[in-house]
Order: sequence, then structure tokens, then C-alpha cells
Amino acid sequence: MNLREFIWILLIFSIKYAKWRIDDVCQMKICRMKVVVVANPKGGAGKSTLSTNIAGYFASQGHQVMLGDADTQQSSKFWLSQRPDTLPHIATWEFQPDLVLTAKPPRGTTHVVIDTPGGISGWRLQEVIERADKVIVPVMPSVFDMQATNEFLNLLVQITAKLPTQVGVVGNRVDTRTISAGNLRKFIESLQVPVLTYLRDTQYYLHMAAHGLSMFDITPSKVQKDLEQWEPICHWLDQD
Repeated sequence: MNLREFIWILLIFSIKYAKWRIDDVCQMKICRMKVVVVANPKGGAGKSTLSTNIAGYFASQGHQVMLGDADTQQSSKFWLSQRPDTLPHIATWEFQPDLVLTAKPPRGTTHVVIDTPGGISGWRLQEVIERADKVIVPVMPSVFDMQATNEFLNLLVQITAKLPTQVGVVGNRVDTRTISAGNLRKFIESLQVPVLTYLRDTQYYLHMAAHGLSMFDITPSKVQKDLEQWEPICHWLDQD
């Protein structure tokens, strides 16, 4: 083997090695992807509404988004099935509720949103929270929701005490003209976790859900008030 052949062999090996390193970096990006979990022990708290709109927000920012629906009602999965192809793509994540932790999103995914089932608890809850960057807890303005959420949040505070996972609360379907809205505000402000915002009770959410849309797919002038309510959530989600 002469010097020229030796140099060519080194060059080819260097190119292949560089490709292997690029693949490794891409795989590492998957490991470092942002994971947002939406959780509440009660059904009907608005987890799917928040999950789909969070996924819609990330997609509108150009991220590679995957929406995982571990809820038995599969509302988020239905929302994805109705989503027009002309909108920013959001991938679905096929897994069984008990297999959330072993499911692997496709290469290139940067942001994952998980819509959890009502009643999630025990080791399933703890391991999901341990792998999350952010946990959003929606709470409705009813006595029963507030009671269940209070116990749930106390548990989350214990689980995340030594974790980098951040927890935030969102008041959902709030009519500021009602007494229940005032009670909800007092309840949320007494909690040990930050209050991100209060979302109003509007038919826009129902209309958008039926067509696979999020607030971030609508002409801004039509949903300006709602987008303003979403600003604190988006800012919190974008923070590391």
C-alpha cells in the first residue's frame, strides 16, 4: 500500500466516522427533546383541550411535534385524525397507557405532549413525571375538581421536590362573572405551584376540536382574547 492509498483509506474512514457521530447526535437530540405532560386525576378537566392546543402551539413554531394520547377516551387522537393536512404537521404516538415509558417517538422529534388518563397514580404517575420537563395541571371551577386537584398537586410537589420538572396550574373554563370563578381563583392562589393563567369558557374550543384545529391555527384577530390568555402558558413552555 502506497501513501496515496493510505490517505484515501483514512479519508473514507473519517467520512464514515463523521456520519456515525452525526447519527449519534441526532439520537441524543431525541433524548433531550422537551416533554410536556398534561395531568389531572379527574376526567373532564380539560386535559385533551390543553394537550391539543399545546401541540398546536409547538407545531406553529416549527418544531417536530408528537402528541401522545394515553387517555382511554382517545380525544387527542380523534383531534389528530380531523386535522387538515395543510396545517403544521403533528405526529401521533401509538402506545398503550401502561407502555408510555417504553414507547419511542420517531427520530427527529423535538417536542412531545402527553395527554394522560384521568386517575393516573402510583408508579405510573411517578415515572411519567420523572421523565417530563413540564407538567400542566388544568383545574375546573367546581368544588369536586378543586378537592381532587389539591390532593393531586400535593403529590406532585412531593414527586418533583428533587427533580428539575416544573409544574404549573391552569384555571380552565372560567367564567369571571360567577362566584365559582372567584372561589377557583382563591383556591389556585393558595397552592404551592405557579398559576399560569385562566382560560375562559368559550365555544371556540369545541368548534376547533371538531376540526383538528388549535388556537394557533386560527386567524389571530378572531381569537385575540384567547391568545392573550395563552401567552403566559406559551412563555412558560418556552423556558428551559
